[in-house]
Amino acid sequence: MAEILGVQIIGALFGAFMMYYTFLHYKRREFKKTEYAFWFALWALFIIVTIVPNVLDPIVKTFSFARTLDLFIITGFLFLAGISFYMYTATRKTQNKLEQVVRKIAFKEAKKKG
Repeated sequence: MAEILGVQIIGALFGAFMMYYTFLHYKRREFKKTEYAFWFALWALFIIVTIVPNVLDPIVKTFSFARTLDLFIITGFLFLAGISFYMYTATRKTQNKLEQVVRKIAFKEAKKKG
């Protein structure tokens, strides 16, 4: 078995903390069961990949990456780009809904005054 590095310990502790944080959100009824299960499984997978990075070797070899770190970096960039686009669209939808509500209120106020 390979020696565990300090960064692996930090990653595993981070994953454990995030599992606990996910559990707290579930207990506060901020997450549904399916959301809780998804995030808990994701953090468990994160811990496994952090402690045993060799499980990703088949993926690294399939896509011809030089190192496992390259896979993480590219995956991270793709994730950030996707999340950024999702957040932009969600913010834009909320902005449009807020604008509609403000217009309705303004029309009602104008009718009362006029």
